[in-house]
Amino acid sequence: MEYKDYYKTLDIDRDATQDGVKRAYRKLARKFHPDINKDADAEQRFKEIGEAYEVLQDPEKRAAYDKFGKNWQAGQDFKPPPNWDSGFEFHGGGYTETDASQFSDFFESLFGAQGGASRRDPFARQHTRFSGKGQDLHAKIIIQLEDSYRGSKQSLTLQRPTVDKSGHVATQPHSLQVTIPKGVIEGQQIRLTGQGEAGMGGGKKGDLFLEIAFAKHPYFTPDKRDIMLTLPVSPWEAALGATIPVPTLGGTVELKIPPHSQTGKKMRLKGRGLSSASASGDQYVTLAIIVPRPKTDKEKELYRTMEKSMSFNPRSHLGV
Repeated sequence: MEYKDYYKTLDIDRDATQDGVKRAYRKLARKFHPDINKDADAEQRFKEIGEAYEVLQDPEKRAAYDKFGKNWQAGQDFKPPPNWDSGFEFHGGGYTETDASQFSDFFESLFGAQGGASRRDPFARQHTRFSGKGQDLHAKIIIQLEDSYRGSKQSLTLQRPTVDKSGHVATQPHSLQVTIPKGVIEGQQIRLTGQGEAGMGGGKKGDLFLEIAFAKHPYFTPDKRDIMLTLPVSPWEAALGATIPVPTLGGTVELKIPPHSQTGKKMRLKGRGLSSASASGDQYVTLAIIVPRPKTDKEKELYRTMEKSMSFNPRSHLGV
């Protein structure tokens, strides 16, 4: 997927004001409109200009896009890092009144996953405006698996995009205290009442919805409430059986490996996943037999002894 330099597309500097973005778009849109410009590439250029404007005219999308800085050039191979948009407050995200199908894969990869009625449903926005209540905001936060397993209290600082008096996009820090509920899973939202935008005419503040994402763990992988772990075992532990220590989010436990175990065998540790008051998760341990590499002559001889004394053919089921 190619990186799109939206500033280059509109032929403006990265510090252009929002009015400057609008003027550049209008100028180029008139120049390349297919009804006026009959060049073969006019329609494609018109679409590219519209996509760039969709991002840069929106202070929230522009602030998030600017997170990548000047390190990327147009046309370079690009893949957004996981949870790249965490820490930004959006008015629900998603598209405005624009059909997303006309945009590039690059746009879709950055802004296509953000849903929310506040942008998708014009009536919802209208109702909010007339009622005087401030608009709701949405943000993604990254927590550790251990924070969900035990529950925690955290101090967070989010970035709220805005337009300053000079017409430039800026971000205002929004610091708050958050209680992470025990057993919350990835994709769930925490609602913070009154932490959204201020209401009109003294109306109530909107709410802030925090979507949970998990930081990558060195060895645990979450699957909703369940926790997955690949456990390395030696050939003799798998063949003879053993009781070995296994890490869990709640601490180390002893797991009994039955004799004749094979790579891929899955074992369950009940209740060792992400559990809340109403739902319980487990930990699943998948065995992976690790064959030690012989480093000395004595160790090599052990393998030769096994070869001679054990009538074992791992390919017998293949008929060879």
